[in-house]
Amino acid sequence: MLLPFTKLTPVGAKEGEPLHQGYHLGARTAATGVRPAVTPFSVRMPVPPVLQPAQSAYGTDIYKMVIKPAEVEIVPGLRTPVLTYGGSFVGPTIRAKSGRAVKIVYGNRLDMPANVHLHGGHVPPGSDGHPMDVIQPGEARLYDYPNTQQGATLWYHDHSHHMEAEHVYRGMHGFYLIDDDSERSLRLPQGAYDVPIMLRDSEFDETGGLIFFDDPANRTTILANGKIQPYFPVAARKYRFRLLNASNEHVFRLNLGGQEMMKIASDGGLLPAPVPVTELVLASAERTEIVVDFSRHPVGEQLILFNGSDPVLRFDVTREAADDSWLPDVLRPLPALPVAPVEREVAMSFDLSGTDPVGLVNGRPFDPGRVDFQIRRGTTEIWHVRNADTITIDHTFHMHLAQFQVLDRNGGPPLPQDAGLKDTVHVPPGGSLRIQATFGDYLGRYVYHCHYLEHSSIGMMAQMEIIA
Repeated sequence: MLLPFTKLTPVGAKEGEPLHQGYHLGARTAATGVRPAVTPFSVRMPVPPVLQPAQSAYGTDIYKMVIKPAEVEIVPGLRTPVLTYGGSFVGPTIRAKSGRAVKIVYGNRLDMPANVHLHGGHVPPGSDGHPMDVIQPGEARLYDYPNTQQGATLWYHDHSHHMEAEHVYRGMHGFYLIDDDSERSLRLPQGAYDVPIMLRDSEFDETGGLIFFDDPANRTTILANGKIQPYFPVAARKYRFRLLNASNEHVFRLNLGGQEMMKIASDGGLLPAPVPVTELVLASAERTEIVVDFSRHPVGEQLILFNGSDPVLRFDVTREAADDSWLPDVLRPLPALPVAPVEREVAMSFDLSGTDPVGLVNGRPFDPGRVDFQIRRGTTEIWHVRNADTITIDHTFHMHLAQFQVLDRNGGPPLPQDAGLKDTVHVPPGGSLRIQATFGDYLGRYVYHCHYLEHSSIGMMAQMEIIA
């Protein structure tokens, strides 16, 4: 049931501490943001459909997908114009297998260039979705994903330069899950009990349209798999939830009202062992996986997933169920850290001296003709990543091609959200961290950048070249 809209009050500090602080470039929209007043937990959370291969042969699965505009129901009773992969606001899920190649043909039916970046994927440079490597309107492109990496929750999204922020905000995002045979023996929840959940923030106008050119702090409507405060029926057994923060600029602080969650994986796959937590901090583009055991709750009980104190999603325990899954004490050890003979500095900041802000990495805006770092394939490096802004503003750092481990943060131990193999980390005001990565896959050019997409779209991005 759709209730009347209420005027949106811009969000400032919450309990003395904002959950995110961003910066947005562009003319402010003439539309007025409103908060959709919907009946909480009246709509079921959908699970994105799994796309089936158009063809499978010779150890390769071939898919076809169209990039196109669509209208979907996000606010009950209204139609929202969006940009999509495959026609759905959360694009179809690709379930790949470690060691088995995937090829996807993307056809662009938009009236503007677009592309696809497999976030967290170890892929050849021609299939990485480099910001300058786009699919023109009316054309198609084959992307090659070898999947020579362990099981993990990845995602795909647009990365066309200057447009990535708006394209992703308007719906060009989806899950890419790599299944790993070595995980089968662990007997983690699978099938219908292995559920991907995309979380993101949004701002709407009175017609249900998404507002993009406005302060990101006004994106106060949280979506779970494209729905506002949905419910999700669960059986009284264990579930594996794959959580993704697909927001352009937002940090989630997730909790189940004090109930225990078992964290089992990060961006790059399984942790060495499950970690009991009561709160999950998830910055833009980060992923985490948890196991929740609903057998501890009687049929009829309801558990709410909160972002801070704001309800996002309700789990309704609706039935008993057999459960042959398991949560072992040991999952997967992290790879050993080799000696790192090279150390580099990466500083993210803004140049605010002109009419419009410009994003910088090490004092320079993105230039596709410039290589910032040359890295020999197979070597291991330590990068010192820091937020160098003199204004109070958040960043997240994302490295293409390789996953890394966080060695320390602000000179001390890493935070809980830094654990495991990572490809994206939160770098708050004044923050710095050291990360270590091995570049052992492909030769060619890749980018690294702030994953607050409004920041990368105006230059907070640089380029590395992997050489022989």
